[in-house]
Amino acid sequence: MKTVSSMIEKMIYFYNGSTHDINHFLKVYTYAKTIGEAEGLNEKEQFILESAAVVHDIACPLCREKYGNTNGKYQEIEGIPLTEEFIKEFEIEKDIKERIIYLVSHHHTIEDIEGMDYQILIESDYIVNADESGYSKENIKNMMDNVFKTETGIRLLKSIYKI
Repeated sequence: MKTVSSMIEKMIYFYNGSTHDINHFLKVYTYAKTIGEAEGLNEKEQFILESAAVVHDIACPLCREKYGNTNGKYQEIEGIPLTEEFIKEFEIEKDIKERIIYLVSHHHTIEDIEGMDYQILIESDYIVNADESGYSKENIKNMMDNVFKTETGIRLLKSIYKI
């Protein structure tokens, strides 16, 4: 979808040369797209998921500057106005914009996950974070057993981390 491609390009510019942030969101986006398609999301859900994956860490640069770290709770709070501003130029229905903002503001909250878009965003971000942060096999298995719900996400996690 042209809008998602435009968001990707805008997000690359937004990160202003931070290759870590750029590569992170591109990996999360790719896993989200892959899992969403394999799990059969409808077009609207897939668009919401892909859009949220692109902007999910939009608050990281601000959090580093303001708090000295990228704690997930800070990201969720600071991400709301940043996401609102970022997506306002795109011709997206109000309910879709609201859902994208909701997902960004909850992407580190693994309790009370409602909706496949939310579930897949959590799984996609975790798959990437497990590698980037060097999570233990025990941590990965625990997350798989207690949080992962999609067949595709579980298969990918098992394949990548050999658990």
